[in-house]
Amino acid sequence: MARIVIVSARVGAGHDGAAYALADRLTGHDVEVADYLDLLPGSLGPRVCAFYHRQLEVVPRSWDWTLSALGTTWGAALAARAATLAQPRLSTLVRGADLLVSTYPLATQALGALRTRGVLTAPVGVYLTDPAVHRLAVHPGADLYLAPNRPAADQARTLGAMDTAVTAPVVRSGFHPASADERHRARRAFRLPGHGRLALVVAGSWGVGQVRETAADVAATGAAIPIVVCGRNTALRAQLLAAGHRHVLGWVDDMPRLLHAVDVVVQNAGGLTTSEALATGLPVLAYRCLPGHGRANAAVLDRIGLVPWIRARHELGALLTAARPHDRLLAAQDAVTLLEKLMEPT
Repeated sequence: MARIVIVSARVGAGHDGAAYALADRLTGHDVEVADYLDLLPGSLGPRVCAFYHRQLEVVPRSWDWTLSALGTTWGAALAARAATLAQPRLSTLVRGADLLVSTYPLATQALGALRTRGVLTAPVGVYLTDPAVHRLAVHPGADLYLAPNRPAADQARTLGAMDTAVTAPVVRSGFHPASADERHRARRAFRLPGHGRLALVVAGSWGVGQVRETAADVAATGAAIPIVVCGRNTALRAQLLAAGHRHVLGWVDDMPRLLHAVDVVVQNAGGLTTSEALATGLPVLAYRCLPGHGRANAAVLDRIGLVPWIRARHELGALLTAARPHDRLLAAQDAVTLLEKLMEPT
């Protein structure tokens, strides 16, 4: 039995979602999921998380500027230097591990640096959670990068990744196309209309972005009934209910069943829910995307023909009507199989 440590971060739900999905599938091994933010000294981790959350709520456009700055040589070097603050606790955590996996860019920087210096002898695998790859998501010390599409793999190699592979998105069990009976039971479980086209509006675990505008736009088309998930944003849920939207949910524990209930997903970030929806066979649309990673992901997914990026409100109704389930394969290789091979002697 191998000891595997996966390092994620509670920045939204995408990094954790990938980490725990990998942990679920790495059966037969001793797997531990750690939060990079908890490895930072003092209260720095919670403060970093709170600042990022507040930034997206109050001045989301500034995230474009932040990512651009971190994408420069000096910005990336500064962030990589800051990532080493977690190394003392990280070194203790991963001692004796047979495989290390990162799903979070700053964890990748910290692990890659330790691997380069020879502090780590175990291989380091990186699971790229976003279709668009930022400079900080790549460190030349990592042994293998698992990318969600060919452009992401190519971009990672350009940024210094030594070995890349395109893999199907790893999602937790339950995300599969629904039968007619499953669809009926799912709608009843969430008290949703039994008939009509339902569009699930999602905005990550924090419910950030132009969610109210998106819900209003979907309803105005008449092409679908908006079902809005607000995550942990209780204020947003109250605002939507006050505005007259009937189907507004907070935090949802059973996302597989909710996805079984709807016909199309409208998202603004291109992260975890997009992967889960595609695994469920649902069509996905990108609309009113978040600055920074949201728009970068939308551009990639639109370019490869997987998720249309709607840039104008007048296009929304036609695409909500025309969107149909996907039947194309997203990738040929299995991420878990590749990670397990990474532990094999060379």
